[in-house]
Amino acid sequence: MEEEKLRRIAELREILEERIRSLEGEIEGLRTLLEFVNEILLEVSFKRAEEMVAPPKAAEVAPVQPPSPPQVKAIPLKTGGGENLANIYIEGRNMRVIPEADKKFDVGTPPFKAFLVDKVLMRMHEVDQEAVRKGELMPDEALSFDIKTDGNILREILVRNITPQRERELRSAIRWTLEKMYEKTRA
Repeated sequence: MEEEKLRRIAELREILEERIRSLEGEIEGLRTLLEFVNEILLEVSFKRAEEMVAPPKAAEVAPVQPPSPPQVKAIPLKTGGGENLANIYIEGRNMRVIPEADKKFDVGTPPFKAFLVDKVLMRMHEVDQEAVRKGELMPDEALSFDIKTDGNILREILVRNITPQRERELRSAIRWTLEKMYEKTRA
């Protein structure tokens, strides 16, 4: 009993450490963005005297740049021991989870369906569907997901229309689920 409690506390500690690392990364990104904004403000705010008194030039048409494709962010999901379980790829509002080639996750292994599918993904989907019914969310903005398998072996989890808050929640839930499944297959 005491050993189980210690194991749970250690798992919570790992989740907290991962969350702290994630937030520190986010803070660092925000600081970089703030520096960039400050530099632009300095450039725009202070004009040389000749710029202020010079007559305005005829409007110049800048070439239209095609929008750049959204960047793909890759995040490895690792066990507490550092072994790679899967990779998460985030592109815009979509998340793809691809298990490592050497890992065989059977979707019948707990806690995949009971926790990840039913309690996490389906709950988020239901919350968004309720928001759609109330008119608070457009139908194409609601969270949806697909689980691709080869027989019972997980090949990919695709989640569409995630928010940054849900991204963190999903990363944590998926990592925990895959780690538990991996422990059961090794035992």
